[in-house]
Amino acid sequence: MGPSTLGPAFMSRHPHPFRAEWAPSIPRELMAGAVATFALIPEVIAFSFVAGVDPAVGLFASFVISIVIAFAGGRPAMVSAAAGSVALVAAPLVHAHGVQYLFAAGILAGAVQILFGWLRLGVLMRYVSGSVRTGFVNALAILIFSAQMPHLVGANAATWAMVGAGLVIIYGLPRLTKVVPSPLVCIVVLTLVAQWLQLPLKTVADLGLLPAGLPSFGLPQVPLSLETLRLIALPALAIAMVGLLESMMTASVVDELTDTPSSKSRECSGLGAANIAASLFGGIAGCGMIGQTVGNVRYGGRGRLSTLFAGAFLLILMVLLRPWVAQVPVAALVAIMVMVSASTLDWGSARALLKHPKLSSAVMVATVAVTVATDNLAAGVAVGVLLSGVFFTFKVARLLTVVRSGDENLTYRVTGQVFFASADMLVDAFDVRDIEGKPVTIDLSGAHFWDVTAVNALDKVCQRLRKHGSTVEVVGMNAQGRALVAKLDLGIE
Repeated sequence: MGPSTLGPAFMSRHPHPFRAEWAPSIPRELMAGAVATFALIPEVIAFSFVAGVDPAVGLFASFVISIVIAFAGGRPAMVSAAAGSVALVAAPLVHAHGVQYLFAAGILAGAVQILFGWLRLGVLMRYVSGSVRTGFVNALAILIFSAQMPHLVGANAATWAMVGAGLVIIYGLPRLTKVVPSPLVCIVVLTLVAQWLQLPLKTVADLGLLPAGLPSFGLPQVPLSLETLRLIALPALAIAMVGLLESMMTASVVDELTDTPSSKSRECSGLGAANIAASLFGGIAGCGMIGQTVGNVRYGGRGRLSTLFAGAFLLILMVLLRPWVAQVPVAALVAIMVMVSASTLDWGSARALLKHPKLSSAVMVATVAVTVATDNLAAGVAVGVLLSGVFFTFKVARLLTVVRSGDENLTYRVTGQVFFASADMLVDAFDVRDIEGKPVTIDLSGAHFWDVTAVNALDKVCQRLRKHGSTVEVVGMNAQGRALVAKLDLGIE
């Protein structure tokens, strides 16, 4: 199972590490896992029809992912399953080439995630700024909502009435009691009403097959060719990156809720193993589920047992309740997805646009715009990260200052970060026409030289000054800059 993912402080409070990691309290773990299961059922079925696959594909995936990641993951008490973000990324591939190519893409995505974990690249998520994360969440909310439009535009009055009634139950019931998840009550009530009144509504049975037993092992039925690899490569990379991002965000939320650390690298590789297993057993790839995970933790889940039980209980319920689940109206799923969209959206980010720095707001807006325009969460995040890097570089470069003092013996004091983005500013600060023939001292004690471009710019300044008859003395260069000068054998003294 690998080394424990819990920190020394946690271990000191729990003398039995295995029990602390798996089940600090068995009854509490089982109850929390059961609650997470009931919260999973409606959303997993809804996410399946967003992806354009049979409900069985999402349910099998959620079962397998939960079982595997309970053992292989790096964050105890975290719930992973078929998720809306991955469903949105996978949908175009399913629509264009079929579900077998989705399974192949899931295997490739899992391999990428395992490699990500083995290389300990989970730390790269630190470079995803808060603005990009907010944009990711908002774009996800918009895409989930827009995916419901085909079921609402042109729908009959019964569909609209049932969606409205579902939203009333979802938002109204928690004001009375939170013992039972309101989305589950929404499904039960709307299904009973639809059957009683014999309403003309589309049901889950119309969406595709439900599980009739345990999932079976099988390789994807696709040609083993470069053409197949070409078709699945980009979707697989998008699935891998979106899954990693959402899982890392979910793991961080649990870290904060439980005041315990977790292994992000192990979570990456564990998610990859779970997605490969899910794809081999006829399921869609998945990732961490923020809503279900928070519910699991708030109901007392702290160990891996709650994750394991959530997956096992899900399959048991689906097999036993298959005939009943088939009668659930799609309108109930639409109501749930509208709720998921509304709860996912960061409503405060609109007000923050006016308060936050303009460049940060621009990053968030660009992330949302690119994601919505391309229907690709990974593309939006990539653009957001790129813009964050460019804007940060721009801000740091502007901090460079060069101050001149003296009349005959000139001193130039350079302060700030000198690198590829600020190197030209350093060169432009020396006007050889005003310096001609005068001795010059360049004081770098307040500057940091980072790269080859920076020391080459300084060498260029020195050569220009000497060409116009000035003597040049460079003082205070940092160790990194001196090492680069020595390696490049530049004429800087």
